[in-house]
Amino acid sequence: MSSVQHPKVVVIGAGSLFFGRQAIWQMVHSPILNRGTLALVDTDPYRLERMARLAEMVVAHNGVPLALEAANDWRDVLSGADFVVLSFANQTVKYRGIDCALSEKYGIRMCSGDTIGPGGVFRAMREFPNILRCARDIEQLCPDAWVINYINPSAVHGIGLRRYAPKLKSFALCDSLHMPHVKRLYAKRGGVINSDAEFTPEIDAAFDMRIAGVNHFTWMLKAEYAGRDVMPTIADAIRQAAATEGDGGDIGAKALFNNTIGHMLYEVFGYAPVCVAHTKEYLPYFQGLGRLPERVPPLSIWETEERYERHAEMWRQVDGFVSGATSIAEFDRLMGPDHATDVIENMVGNLGKSFYINTANQGAVTNMSDDAFLELLCDIDMDGPRPRPVGEMPRGLRGLQEVVLDTHELTAEAVATCNPVLLRRALLTDPLVNSIADADALIKELLDAEREALPTCWF
Repeated sequence: MSSVQHPKVVVIGAGSLFFGRQAIWQMVHSPILNRGTLALVDTDPYRLERMARLAEMVVAHNGVPLALEAANDWRDVLSGADFVVLSFANQTVKYRGIDCALSEKYGIRMCSGDTIGPGGVFRAMREFPNILRCARDIEQLCPDAWVINYINPSAVHGIGLRRYAPKLKSFALCDSLHMPHVKRLYAKRGGVINSDAEFTPEIDAAFDMRIAGVNHFTWMLKAEYAGRDVMPTIADAIRQAAATEGDGGDIGAKALFNNTIGHMLYEVFGYAPVCVAHTKEYLPYFQGLGRLPERVPPLSIWETEERYERHAEMWRQVDGFVSGATSIAEFDRLMGPDHATDVIENMVGNLGKSFYINTANQGAVTNMSDDAFLELLCDIDMDGPRPRPVGEMPRGLRGLQEVVLDTHELTAEAVATCNPVLLRRALLTDPLVNSIADADALIKELLDAEREALPTCWF
């Protein structure tokens, strides 16, 4: 097994407020990582300057030897990288808002719009060409680095990297199944433990929890504690939570009625969805085209203006740290580890932890192809992820998984080759699209509305 003494981690898209701050925290506080180098990259000079200054202040406050680099061009810092984390996005709030609003005209309601449906396809059209451009530079400047995709649609981009940059070592991540937190949650729901403090290594080992599926469309296929099936107990906990859940308040569309919908899907398929905030968007049942239970309205779509305000509030927080109005000690208290940097720490330190990784199936789900790109519990070190056995994907769920995978595969190929025939085919394979004429009209409208963000080959 290969090893790294002083890892260099390059974060491309350091201005990502859902990753950049946590990456700084973890790189500083991990004794395995804080003798290495953190390189921050962002094309926005103002955002990069603020994040770089924040990193300098956190390093100084904690007195660690972490080296820092900052650049607007990733080529300036890729040399010597051991890990390259891709976390950038092109005006994601704006364009996801456009995707969702235009799709709604054609009966497609997306509460997130970043993975499935027209929103997933067009986000890949905006982001994957830049991912491929970055991959070409990684092949030249640090070909042995692990490339970690953290950009949605995670599965599309993971598939694309494996197919169109096959020389690189890569996998994809999503924080929805961050371990060990997700296993603790279901241990509580299954009546295995009452508090986090009880989740001992012995209980962890006795709790056989198996989750699998395409990213954002994952399901709990087994939950046994010491040989006892606790899936019904988990389902009942979801049912009880559904009875008292509100409308999500100001949390946003992704938070609405998730326990209610999760229990409905459990009753249909016999297995619990574990990423309901996204999974509900993958299914036509909640689009408003047929009758729904009284308590479950059609999906509420992506809330653009609210998202802008959330991002602005996060930047106000960063400004508070950088200006000194808020102490760096408070940053240390408020922030915490992130999924990607947890995985990197585990790989460098050979800690033997397991994580949910988006990678090739390799036989873990026995009735799906080896190259099916799935989110699976993996052992992972510097030699890469190795999925743990899952068993079969149940009928019904397997068919739904294959449709999603076909949509993702077609999307990756369409974007990489800039092929309008494959783009149309991807949309018409997508589980949310109901009409050829509507798909054609929507493609035209989205191309017109997002012209500035798309490669010129589409026009």
